[in-house]
Amino acid sequence: MTSSNNHRGLNGAADEESPLLGRPKPPARSAVAKLRKTLNAEVSRSWADVVLLLCYIVTGLLDSASTQAWGAFVSMQTGNTVYVGLGIASIFYPPISTRLWRSGVSLLCFCLGSFLFARFHRLFSPKRRWVLCVSFMAQSLLCVAAATIVTLRPPTTDDGSADWNILVPLALVAFQSCGQAVTSRALKYNALTSVVLTSIYCDLFSDQDLFSPGNPERNRRAAAPLLLLAGAVVGGVIAHSPVGIMGALWLAAILKFAMVVTWFFWPAEEED
Repeated sequence: MTSSNNHRGLNGAADEESPLLGRPKPPARSAVAKLRKTLNAEVSRSWADVVLLLCYIVTGLLDSASTQAWGAFVSMQTGNTVYVGLGIASIFYPPISTRLWRSGVSLLCFCLGSFLFARFHRLFSPKRRWVLCVSFMAQSLLCVAAATIVTLRPPTTDDGSADWNILVPLALVAFQSCGQAVTSRALKYNALTSVVLTSIYCDLFSDQDLFSPGNPERNRRAAAPLLLLAGAVVGGVIAHSPVGIMGALWLAAILKFAMVVTWFFWPAEEED
């Protein structure tokens, strides 16, 4: 009798300790683990060209405002190379043009930025979400730094001088401009560098399927110069307004930060 009661008691204790709904559920993944997985995922290339096309607006905005205010490009380095050549020529026919220093600084900083941004992408995987977010956040912060300098120490004259409060913002903005071009390589949309249009014009109008419906390459090539033109119009209007280059830089910083948010919520590449 005692043995039977003991057996029943052990069974009862076991029944009380067993879960009511069968096997216990595994613990929920922590928010940190989910965030880590999200940030380490590679973004999908599908429709990612839309973000790269929007970069053309920023390019037009900054280049038109910078040429109005500083007499140099911050993205289109073909123009700066020509300006450097004209500046070198002016050595033989003084006075020496300050465009030599302004365009030279922009060109050198763009090359340095390309060197560093490209190696950053290669080191940590080109399409990884956090890599893209950090890249565009850096671009946004560089625009903020340039805008802050221009806001606090605007040039006192418009005589074409090469003071630090012109050269430093110019260098910062040129350094960040190449980040867009590097991203186009990372996402394998090599034509959408956002800093060159000559090759796009050539490829667009030499396309044998130029008038064929459903031609995505043609659509991208047609959209790129139109968006850059729109940005250039906006930049020109802002440059001639009371806010000047300062307003264009703050707007560019906001647009770059919006792209950071876009990359954070962009769909991930499907896993095999």
